[in-house]
Amino acid sequence: MLHIVKKKKSTLSEPLLRAFCQAVQERRESLGISQEELAHRAGLHRTYISDIERGSRNLSLRSLIRLAGALETTVSDLLRIAELKAGYVVHGENEQSFEPGLSAR
Repeated sequence: MLHIVKKKKSTLSEPLLRAFCQAVQERRESLGISQEELAHRAGLHRTYISDIERGSRNLSLRSLIRLAGALETTVSDLLRIAELKAGYVVHGENEQSFEPGLSAR
């Protein structure tokens, strides 16, 4: 009998998610703390932090708020950094567009 296994679609194929994961990891490293320390500060499990940085977790708003606080930043700053890394360009206060080829690295 032939078993067909579907390959799970990588969640990191989404540019904004990939950029968010990178922003979290870079902020943690800039603070000089481990995943374990970040987890302790945020009141989350260490493996949950690892899953976030790999893009295999979908955060709740509550977890996102706790994570941002533990990273000594705001949710909006984390998302703004991720948007820039993913190629989002903010034109004005309420106006933005997506330019796929742009990278804010």
